[in-house]
Amino acid sequence: MKKHISHIDRSTAVISIRDLYKSFGSLHVLKGIDLDLFKGENVVVLGRSGTGKSVLIKIISGLLKPDKGTVQVLGEEVDKLNTKELQALRLKIGFSFQNSALYDSMTVRENLAFPLTRNKPGISDDEVEEAVKQVLEDVGLSQAINQMPSELSGGQRKRIGIARTLILRPEIMLYDEPTAGLDPITSADINSLINEVQELYHTSSIIITHDLTCAKATGDRIAVMLNGQFNKMGSFEEVFDSDNDEINSFYNYNFIEGGSA
Repeated sequence: MKKHISHIDRSTAVISIRDLYKSFGSLHVLKGIDLDLFKGENVVVLGRSGTGKSVLIKIISGLLKPDKGTVQVLGEEVDKLNTKELQALRLKIGFSFQNSALYDSMTVRENLAFPLTRNKPGISDDEVEEAVKQVLEDVGLSQAINQMPSELSGGQRKRIGIARTLILRPEIMLYDEPTAGLDPITSADINSLINEVQELYHTSSIIITHDLTCAKATGDRIAVMLNGQFNKMGSFEEVFDSDNDEINSFYNYNFIEGGSA
């Protein structure tokens, strides 16, 4: 069960979304989304594949433009930013991709050093080494510093991917299906790491998932996306204390038929 973190600041929204619509031709994906992510909070966006969860992340990060509505991130209206302003904003946002997005030809040390040397050209070798060692310690993989990605397990690659994002000290984390393809024990480790990142780095996070175990473990609030809208929002218990058949079938599939509780 996710314990509620005391340092959530509900007076400060780091992401604020109002009346968001996005279509691709005749396919209406987002149909009037409203969401606030508060400082220090983990919000899980829960929904089946194809419900628009990943489209939402792409709009937040400026990779897609909305058809209608506003998306403010750290006080900036994302689709109004020029290229340079958008690049500066993205440095404050960490992305954890499903495939970890590591460079196969680089060691773990080189993978972690790369974002620092690319984005902070004046940084010294000693500062890079110190930052690499610190973030590896924070994700529990100090021993992997000289390994290649191919030598790591799926869970270790996921941790290194998160570490590479954290090394730039982002204010916001966006996790896209963080437990996809992982066994239940490794998934539980990643869920714990997401909570540790929230506490250690004081991040505010949106976690995109269809995994209810992940949602229950990491979410301070859950937003259930059905048919392009948030059908219900609240704590895990509030969301699933429901007479909505679609929400209940989702719960039953994950925890009864799927046996993943």
